[in-house]
Amino acid sequence: MTAALRGGGAGDVTVTGLRYEPVGTGQMGSSYRFHLEYAGDGAAAPAPRTVVVKMGAGDPASRDVVRRGYRNEVGFYARLAASVQIRVPRCWQAAISADSRLFTLVLADAHPARAGSQEAGCDVEQAADAVRNLAGLHAPFWNSALLDAESSWLERSDDAARAFMGELHVAATAEFVERYRTRLEPADADTLRRAAALTYRWQVACESPYSLLHGDYRLDNLLFPADGPGVCAVDWQTLSIGLPARDLAYFLATALPSDERRAHEADLVASYHRRLVELGVTGYSAADCFTDYRRGMLHGPLITVLGCVYATAVRTDSSDRMFLSMARGACAAIRHLDSLELVASGS
Repeated sequence: MTAALRGGGAGDVTVTGLRYEPVGTGQMGSSYRFHLEYAGDGAAAPAPRTVVVKMGAGDPASRDVVRRGYRNEVGFYARLAASVQIRVPRCWQAAISADSRLFTLVLADAHPARAGSQEAGCDVEQAADAVRNLAGLHAPFWNSALLDAESSWLERSDDAARAFMGELHVAATAEFVERYRTRLEPADADTLRRAAALTYRWQVACESPYSLLHGDYRLDNLLFPADGPGVCAVDWQTLSIGLPARDLAYFLATALPSDERRAHEADLVASYHRRLVELGVTGYSAADCFTDYRRGMLHGPLITVLGCVYATAVRTDSSDRMFLSMARGACAAIRHLDSLELVASGS
């Protein structure tokens, strides 16, 4: 811990004692809060009194499925976090093994900020804070060739990958609809099937503009302060390159009740767009942004269905409610915004 903090810029500190307890319920890793003791009279700023340590979970030999996520998260903190404007925890250390099965992140402790809840949703003010924060991820790498330098660990989809994802989504949707056949409205089941059938075409249509995507920018992966704005984004395993409005659409469709989203989405999308412009994005109109927001809505069914069907965590009533809430919100938004027709027409 001494080496991690010194390497991260905490100065000439020496950790002499620590205790820790588990925090969160991560499905791809384990997180712990470490309470630190220092030599001398105490830690000099900026050395922290507590940090959160995140690492791999389960048998290292069986982590092939999740090691890409490990690589993405460590790569983000080690190589990209300093270049974006989105609020993220300070990273004191980001380390990963050569085979990507073992990793360690030492992060600033955001306590007393609290994670959002998919079931509880959020209010419009929190949503506005979150979408402006999201623009801080997208703007710095907007259509940027600098992302090519990250190709050794940050993968871009090719045609074969898009075709595979389309087939996977169709199969997973059939399982999702069957699993929840007594709890899904027929209209939502139909929307999920139609969205899955368009996955390949949708991915092709979402190649430009491009930037970094969080990929799973939703309430459970956001930390909200007790009072006022200042939301912080965590859990970067799903980092990718793609249409920025996919993150925006996914967040608003799953964070706000459908009636609230319909009432406020124009203003919220406009707020996101204004923040992009403030951060230097040019040649991207507010009208284009809203069209991409409509197109990006198909990200919701994709992430919700795949996340549900291929989750490694034990299925619970709470997780069922969460996935159903996300599916219903995404389907309602897709129908309201005619997103399927937009993608099918190639507009």
